[in-house]
Amino acid sequence: MAPPLLTLQDVRLTISGAPLLEGAELSVAPNERICLVGRNGSGKSTLLRIAAGMVEADGGKRFFQPDATVRYLPQEPDLSGFNTVLDYVEAGLGPSDEGYRCRYLLEQLGMTGEENPANLSGGEARRAAIARVLAPQPDVLLLDEPTNHLDLPAIEWLESELASMRSAMVLISHDRRFLQTLSRATVWLDRGKTRRIDRGFGEFEAWRDKVLEEEERDHHKLERQIVNEEHWVRYGVTARRKRNVGRMDRLAGLRTEYREARRSVGNVKISVADAGVSGKLVVEAEEVSKSYGDRPIVSDLSLRILRGDRLGIIGPNGAGKTTLINLLTGALAPDTGTVKLGANVQMASLDQRRMALAADVSLKEVLTGGGGDWVEINGERKHVIGYMKDFLFAPDQARTPVSRLSGGERGRLVLARALSLPSNLLVLDEPTNDLDLETLDLLQEMIGDYPGTVLLVSHDRDFLDRCATSVVMSEGDGHWIEYAGGYSDMVNQRGSGVEARKVTPKSASGEPAPTAPPAPRLEGKARLSFKQKHALETLPKKIAELHTLKAKVQGELDDPQLYAKNADRFAKLSQHFADVETKIAKLEEEWLELELLREEVEGP
Repeated sequence: MAPPLLTLQDVRLTISGAPLLEGAELSVAPNERICLVGRNGSGKSTLLRIAAGMVEADGGKRFFQPDATVRYLPQEPDLSGFNTVLDYVEAGLGPSDEGYRCRYLLEQLGMTGEENPANLSGGEARRAAIARVLAPQPDVLLLDEPTNHLDLPAIEWLESELASMRSAMVLISHDRRFLQTLSRATVWLDRGKTRRIDRGFGEFEAWRDKVLEEEERDHHKLERQIVNEEHWVRYGVTARRKRNVGRMDRLAGLRTEYREARRSVGNVKISVADAGVSGKLVVEAEEVSKSYGDRPIVSDLSLRILRGDRLGIIGPNGAGKTTLINLLTGALAPDTGTVKLGANVQMASLDQRRMALAADVSLKEVLTGGGGDWVEINGERKHVIGYMKDFLFAPDQARTPVSRLSGGERGRLVLARALSLPSNLLVLDEPTNDLDLETLDLLQEMIGDYPGTVLLVSHDRDFLDRCATSVVMSEGDGHWIEYAGGYSDMVNQRGSGVEARKVTPKSASGEPAPTAPPAPRLEGKARLSFKQKHALETLPKKIAELHTLKAKVQGELDDPQLYAKNADRFAKLSQHFADVETKIAKLEEEWLELELLREEVEGP
C-alpha cells in the first residue's frame, strides 16, 4: 500500500478556553475518497484548515509528502486583488499545470472568466473557487461544503467531474447523495476525536448509531459501578479504613470520569404547531401565467394541491422557483389565470435568505415574537428555554443577538420560529441550508408526520426523494411539469435531470464564438444593492395594501345606484380604480424583476 500523502496525528486545539480537537487524526493516501462528517460546530472545517496548513494546532503532527500538491476549497473564498475571475483561477495553477482547464471549468460552471470579482454573488464566487482548485488536478483536494450555493445542474456536474479525477479527496458536505456517490471511507469527528471506517457514507450512519448505543451501555455500566462503590462506602469503609484507601480513590476517579465524560450531543426535537385541518383542496391554479417583459416565468400552469401533498419545486437558478411559490400562495398575482386557496388554509414559511432575522434581535425575542418567556405549540405553552433546548441552544444563548450566531445556528433558529407558528400549509424554501445531517433526518421525519400540506424548494436530491410525493420541474420558457414521486422518480420518468443554463463560449481570440442566441437574462448588477434588497422586503406589503384599497373601491363601484345618485363620485372612483390597478401592475413588475434578479445572482 502506498504511503499517505497527508497525515495529521494527535491534533489538539483549544478555542476560547474550550477544547475543540482532542487527539484528532487524519490520513489521506493516493486516490482515497474520504468524507469528513460530524455535527455543526464539531470542528470539521477547522480540522480541514489544519490539514491545508492554514491553521496551526496547539499540539500534534502534520506531515505531507514534499512533492505532493494540495488544494483547499474554503466555504468563503476571497477573490480580492484580481481583475477578472480568470486571473483568480489561473493564480491557483502550478508551474507545470495546463492553463486551458481554467476557461474550460469556468464555462462548465456557467461563467466566462471575464467577470469582475468585486461584483460576484456568493454562488458565482463559489463556482470560481471550485474552478481554481480543480484546474491543477492536485494530488489532494480538501473540499469544504463544495455544493453550497450551487443549483442541481452544477451539483451533478461537479459530482461527475470529481468522480473522473484521480486526486485524493477529503469532503465536507451536508448533501447525502453527493457523499454517497463519491466517498469510499468515512472519518467521524465527534467530541474532539476522530473515528474512521474504510467504507463510504452510505454505511456510516448505521455504524455511528451502533457506536453511540455501545457508548450508552458503557455509560450505564459506569453509573452502576458508582452506585456499588457508594454502597460499600456507606456500609463497609469503617472496618476496612486502612486497607481500602485505594478503593476510595477509585470511587473518586469514577465520579470524575462520569462527571467529565463528553457524551454525544442530543438531537433536535422537532414538533410543529397545528392550525387545524384545512379543506381537502389547498391550492388550485388554473392556466396561470406570469412574465417579466418578454421573458415568461410561468406559462399556462394548471395545478391542484390537495391536503397532505408534499410538493417539491425544482429547477436551475433563475428559473423562477420562488416566484412560482409566491403565485401558488397568493403573495403575487398572476398576469392571467386564477389561483384559489382552499378553506381554513393557514401558512407558515421558512425563508431561505433568513431575512426574517434582524441582526440585533436576541434569540429569545425571535422565538417569542418580542415579549414574554413562553412559546405556544399546539395550544400548549412551553417555556422558551425548554424550546431552545429542543433545537440544541444552550440556556445562556437566550440573549445572544442573531448577528453572533453561526450559519447552522441561524438555520435551526429560523426553523424553530417557523415551526412554532400555527399552520396547515408549510412553505420551505431551501430548508436544508446550514443544517447538519442529524438535524436533516429529524426535519424529514417531521415533514413525514406533518398533518398538513408542504411546498418545498430544494436542490438536495436525497431530501426531495425522502420528502416529496410529487415534484414540479422547470422545463424552460416558463413551462412547469408535475412528476409523481421524488427527484429520482422524476429523472426516471423524464430521462434526464435538471438542465443548466448555457453561457456563450469565447473563441481563441477572446471574441464570442457563433452560437444560438442565449436564453433571455436579466440585466443589472451581479449583486443586489441595499435599495434593491429593501424593495424586495417592502414591496409585497405595499402590493397587499393596494389590493385591499382596490377591493374597497370596487365595493363602492358595485353599487348600481351610484352613477344615478352621484355621477362625479362615480367618475372619480372609476379613475381611482384604474390608477390603483396601474400602480399594482407597476409594483408587481418591479418586485418580479428584483426577485428574478435575486434568484439568478444569489442562487439558493
